Amino acid sequence: MAATPDDSVGAFIPGPRAALAGAAGGPLAGLGCAVKDLFDVAGHVTTYGNPDWGRSHGVAAATAPVVTSLLQAGADLKGKTKTVELAYGLTGENVWHGTPINPAAPDRFPGGSSCGSATAVAAGLVDFALGSDTGGSVRIPASYCGVFGIRPSWGAVNLAGACALGPSYDTCGWFAREAAVLARVGQVLLPVDTCGGGGFGLGPLLKVGDAWINADPGTARALGAGLAAAEGLLGRALPVELAPEGLATLYEHFRCAQAEEAWATLGGWIERTGPEFGPGVKERFAAAKAMDPGKAAAGRAFRRLFAVRMRSLLAGGAVLAYPTSPNPAPRLGISLEAQNAVREATMGVTAIAGLAGLAEVTLPLGRVEGAPVGLSLVAAPGRDRLLLALAVQVAQAMGLA
Repeated sequence: MAATPDDSVGAFIPGPRAALAGAAGGPLAGLGCAVKDLFDVAGHVTTYGNPDWGRSHGVAAATAPVVTSLLQAGADLKGKTKTVELAYGLTGENVWHGTPINPAAPDRFPGGSSCGSATAVAAGLVDFALGSDTGGSVRIPASYCGVFGIRPSWGAVNLAGACALGPSYDTCGWFAREAAVLARVGQVLLPVDTCGGGGFGLGPLLKVGDAWINADPGTARALGAGLAAAEGLLGRALPVELAPEGLATLYEHFRCAQAEEAWATLGGWIERTGPEFGPGVKERFAAAKAMDPGKAAAGRAFRRLFAVRMRSLLAGGAVLAYPTSPNPAPRLGISLEAQNAVREATMGVTAIAGLAGLAEVTLPLGRVEGAPVGLSLVAAPGRDRLLLALAVQVAQAMGLA
């Protein structure tokens, strides 16, 4: 799908724009935003990245409360952005609406599933944009496109009026080119932090060895200065290992439990409608349908234990630091087999916050072969605002604000 003159990267869904003016004043007055096409906007069809979904669901009767909150805070809605079909993919491809161009690396994928929102922000089409994150769908496109992004604590932001994929994992996140804008949106959408803490409220900093070793050497080197900037605020990072089982085990447990949930959420519609899917998406839903219940149960059991482990580690205010993705965005045109290899290596890391419901902010603090890579800072649930404030300070230390 070709880009229009005011959409240089093909970030917005085809057709008439869902554009709405925000309130005359408010904390977000003067900012333009976009929302991923799984959030309802009254009077517009939510396609969820798939034409058959749009045809079978029709025009939305009401606007998602999270979108209403942005409008009431003064933000102007510029339109709805593309998503991977039913939000089930990490590259950002969509055969029906077109794959957005990654403004930071046009020869590489933009990342998904919140591909349109990430590219709209990276291209300067809007100041910030909403996405959703189940297995990495905000964090990975933010890293790939060189923008700031947040996956809030699970349950922190209202998801009424948003299409579900894995409800016990789904979160509403957002992107911005500036850390201060990311935090400004958080002041509107996030509840007051529920966890206390002395001093700055966060610390110590923990360098997650598993994730740094998992990263390509170039990525690890590129993010060294960002880690040092965080150390300048929280003190020298202490080394920790989070997953003696291995990141591949985290990925496998996440994959199995989340796939069962995705089929429970969307399988009925798929069976009734028989929708056409693009490459990769069709195979993932087929695998979800065929998921071994024993593997899914093992994944759920592991999740409970891992969440206790992480929340105990972070209860006093500690912050994890590691590469958001092990590599920059893969180049366009790689095989499905190669894509799956990237997916496995990436989701072993994104599963850390996903399994435990943690708050995670990714900062665009490095480049590899000219392409962006992000550094993640992760805190216990309920410390979202403190984490955003830390991200602002790290960005300032790196000369990004």
